Formats: sequence, structure tokens, C-alpha cells
Amino acid sequence: MSVAQALAWARQQLEAIDDATIDAEILLAHAIDKNRTWLKTWPEHILSEKQLSHYQYLISRRSKGEPTAYLIGEKEFWSLTFKVTQDTLIPRPETEVLVEQALQRIPENSDFKVADLGTGSGAIALAIASERPQTTVWALDMSEPALKVAQANAEHNKIKNVAFEQGSWLSNWQHGQLDMIVSNPPYVAPNDPHLADLVYEPVTALVAEDKGLSDIHQITQQATEHLKPGGYLLFEHGYDQGEAVREILHKVGFTQIETVKDYAGQDRVSLGKR
Repeated sequence: MSVAQALAWARQQLEAIDDATIDAEILLAHAIDKNRTWLKTWPEHILSEKQLSHYQYLISRRSKGEPTAYLIGEKEFWSLTFKVTQDTLIPRPETEVLVEQALQRIPENSDFKVADLGTGSGAIALAIASERPQTTVWALDMSEPALKVAQANAEHNKIKNVAFEQGSWLSNWQHGQLDMIVSNPPYVAPNDPHLADLVYEPVTALVAEDKGLSDIHQITQQATEHLKPGGYLLFEHGYDQGEAVREILHKVGFTQIETVKDYAGQDRVSLGKR
């Protein structure tokens, strides 16, 4: 079977999945250790039996809903490549909005101190650190396996200004006052029907009580103790939670509160100034 024939077959198998063409190409490139440009250049290339068998196995798993990022073990985010495992959430494009908003408030060449709470693969922390090399970023997570993935990603991307620490939000924080706290915490309500589409990702990184807001409440309370005056707190949250998160920030005295929409026009990031 040629590259072109294999891709045509895979698109048929994945016809019920969004971005079937892209997934088919990514998985074939991974199966034969080439890139997608190579596939387009050599569509008549004949796959070996071993390559075809491996590709068919990957397409079978993808057709059942397993995310492509887990199948190939990595995901692009903010022009960086991140290793991902089922101990971490897959970095999503809309999370780049959180990074953008954070960077707008961190002066270049500043010695800001930033904490990323619930870092997972390290995507947010490492994206910020890569753009602000004079800033110190702490990446915190309760999960030891997730922290190991994040540390491996820092090494892979050659980012040095990130420290890693295991902990429940800022409960054991001992590194002084912070200029900024960012977080993409669990914010999906336990009864949310969208969970049916997220069965492969770690549920503890997704689900929070109190309509998905319990961790946002807890982090906000802790932030009042650990942010410097004038420091910023930024959350990623669900598309329908902007008003609720703004109210949480307002109740504990944050100012300059706003909600920023993602690339699809949905409320995605809310923030305030201490």
C-alpha cells in the first residue's frame, strides 16, 4: 500500500472524527518516522508490512476515540513540543489565550515570580518561561507522574528558569510573595455531559465540585495571601463560567477584573489584580 492509499483508507476509518485528514497524516508520519511534508512529497512510496501494520493499529485506536496526542506521545503548544501521557491533560489551543494574557502583564527582562498551579505537562509554565527568560516560574502539581512529564519537557525544550514542586495549589508555599499566579485548574462539573468525550484524560485534572468552581474558589483565597500588592491572578475556565469567576475574584477584593474570549469567541480566561 502506498502513502496516498494508506491515507485514503485512514480517512475512511476516521470519517466520524473531526480533522480526520490531519489525524491520518500525523499518525502515518509517526508510524514511518517521517514528517507530514515528506508524505506530501512521496505519496507513491510503498509502506513496509511492519509500517502498515503499525499504522492500522494506530488508526484503530484513534477510531475508538483515543486522542492522537496520546498515540504519538506528544503535542505542539506555543511553538514548543510537549511530551504527554495519560497522567497529563493534552495542551489545547485555547490555553494559549492564558499564556498571551500572562505575557502581556510580565515586562520583558523582568525578574517576576510566577506560579503555575496544576501544571500537568508544564505547557503554561514553560511557554511563559520561554518568552520571559529572566522570570522565575514555579510549576506545581499534586501528581508526581505529571511533574516528571513536565520536568522532561523542560529538559527537551532547554528551558532553565522553571522550578518544579509537588503540592496542592499553594497550601505549602514557602517561596515568598508572587507577582503572578496562573492556573488551568479542574473546572468541569461532575455531571457535565462533555466528560463522555474526555474518558482518556485524567479525571482529577478535569472535574471540580460546586459546578466546577471549587478549585477556583480555593486558589483565589490562597492567592490573597501569596500575591504581592499589584500582582495578578489568571484562570482558564469553562465557556459558561466567566461571570461566576469574575464574582469570585470581586468578592475577595481583586480589581481590574476582566474576562477574555478564546479564538472561538467563548469566555475562556478571567483575571484580576490584587
